[in-house]
Amino acid sequence: MQLSSVDLNLLVVLDALLEEGSVTRAANRLNLSVPATSRALGRLRRAFQDPLLARSGRGLRPTAVALDLRPRLRLWLEQAEELLDRDARPLARSLTVVAPQDLILTWGGQLLARLSAAAPAAQLRFLAADGGRDGADAVRDGAADLALIVNAAKYPGLHSLGLFRAGLTAVVRAGHELTRGGTVTAERFAAAGHVLVSRSGRPDAALDRELREAGHPRTVRCVVPGYLAALHLASRTDLVAIAPAVLVGELADALGLAPVGAPTSLRPLRVTQVWHPRRDQDPLVRLLRSTLTALADDLVGPADGRPH
Repeated sequence: MQLSSVDLNLLVVLDALLEEGSVTRAANRLNLSVPATSRALGRLRRAFQDPLLARSGRGLRPTAVALDLRPRLRLWLEQAEELLDRDARPLARSLTVVAPQDLILTWGGQLLARLSAAAPAAQLRFLAADGGRDGADAVRDGAADLALIVNAAKYPGLHSLGLFRAGLTAVVRAGHELTRGGTVTAERFAAAGHVLVSRSGRPDAALDRELREAGHPRTVRCVVPGYLAALHLASRTDLVAIAPAVLVGELADALGLAPVGAPTSLRPLRVTQVWHPRRDQDPLVRLLRSTLTALADDLVGPADGRPH
């Protein structure tokens, strides 16, 4: 396909279609008629020799070719806008970060304050990690500039840098049986009903394996996808929750929670920032990464021992 044979305005339409997943919504976004947008999609399909978007339920889903095009298309459009705008400021656009909701709660405000001081015209947009998706897919397909991932796996083709390790605390509602009667033994701790946090939905963790080996398997009554839900459940039931100490510090008084000593060590969570190589030299994404790193150093400790 020759560049001279393609109306480059069609690429703007393609970007809107991939973002909206609907011809009607894309047309409204671009101030075009629905028929004109539909015709543009037809021209795009002929140009790329691919359907690009396929019907799925009430919307349109991108094909494999479109998913491959999307991040490169978004970057090209951003660069084109800066090239055509003589007054364009490279730090004046939005940044999209995928993160667990508990991290957004505890870190979002301070990250926004620091980023606003360094790049006042930048906008920070958070997307919550949902279910088994931890943000790597969003970074890979260009829907996010960066992801904060807990206990990250290795992601081929993506860059990553460990930020900090977050210590965990076991908590119960005030007046819970575990807050009375002296030492919390492994037997008492395991026998109490627990709410387990698992973004994958699997009801098992390192703590469970340790307790089983000690002869005291934990009684898991409920599995939830995030720590905020676990803490709220613990505050309203007799369930034991295990959550990051910093989050417990934010919410314990408001929710009426009390810490209890776990009979075994609780492995800290590793929090890692992940981004795509195509964004490695992006000035605003570099600023975001350095701001996150400095924030982690200030709040958790120096970089020594930071996981990579």
